[in-house]
Amino acid sequence: MEKDTNFKALVVEKTTDKQFVRKISERKLDDLPQGDLVVRVHYSSLNYKDALSATGHPGVTRQFPHTPGIDAAGEVISCLGGCFVPGEKVIVTGYDLGMETDGGWGQLIRIPSEWALRLPEGLSLRDSMALGTAGLTAGLSVLKLVEAGVRPDQGDILVTGATGGVGSIAVSILAAAGYRVVASTGKDADEEYLKGLGAAEVISREAAAAGAEKPVLAERWGGVVDVVGGATLVAAIKSTKHGGTVTCCGLVGSPELPLNVYPFILRGVSLIGIDSVLSPREVRTQVWKRLASEWKPASLTEVVTDCDLQDVEPMIQAILKGAIRGRVVVNMLG
Repeated sequence: MEKDTNFKALVVEKTTDKQFVRKISERKLDDLPQGDLVVRVHYSSLNYKDALSATGHPGVTRQFPHTPGIDAAGEVISCLGGCFVPGEKVIVTGYDLGMETDGGWGQLIRIPSEWALRLPEGLSLRDSMALGTAGLTAGLSVLKLVEAGVRPDQGDILVTGATGGVGSIAVSILAAAGYRVVASTGKDADEEYLKGLGAAEVISREAAAAGAEKPVLAERWGGVVDVVGGATLVAAIKSTKHGGTVTCCGLVGSPELPLNVYPFILRGVSLIGIDSVLSPREVRTQVWKRLASEWKPASLTEVVTDCDLQDVEPMIQAILKGAIRGRVVVNMLG
């Protein structure tokens, strides 16, 4: 591939007065970091982490100019290591993509080939980005519940932050797998949406966090997928049944966990952290295969909003305000 190949990308730049501006620019392959795999991106997605990177959050990105996009799906252009052949369809999520390495909001990415997975049969490139990091995280969470022995007959599964990307997909996966899902959300207007995804019951954010200050709560949940953290996670742990499992993958509520040990030593509750960024390749492969088959959300189209790269700016502002429901797929083909 020619080094002077031009492509479009959203570029975030830091101004002299330490502000951050975003614009769609024309770039060249030589502008990208080193790597043995070059992929033409067909679709990316919008995640909360992308919005933080796009607005200059130092906890995500420190080097500018930069192209966000922690998810990318597209077609292999070249692979110096020989792991892939030109034309193969691949998914890239996590690792350093879109953080310090220019990401999926560019029509080309150049990365280490070990970051990429072949697109599993049963998913289109667009489907894979409708899932993206959120789908992988939801899948990892469900996998941990299953591996911990949490069965549908052991009680309701609580999903917090259920209208977000991870929550929406987790609700759909769990319902399809036969669990009775209780979805928690701060958005009263989304009850019908969540029940359409398979939730048997919808409760408020306040109800999910109620009693967090107490030493322990009445047993209710067979398992929990939490994407909120803080008091919501505390209350979920304290109300999980004996031997139940809670997974944790978010901190939108708070990164703090003011908790005693009673649920762990009196009920044998397990708390499992979910990291989709550096999860082992073999585990990623397993989860993606399931997401393409028995775990593929029947209502995948219901959780997706599509936009082009030039329309991503209002989406960035919306996700920062908590105003996005489900997933946003960014079409990079235009």
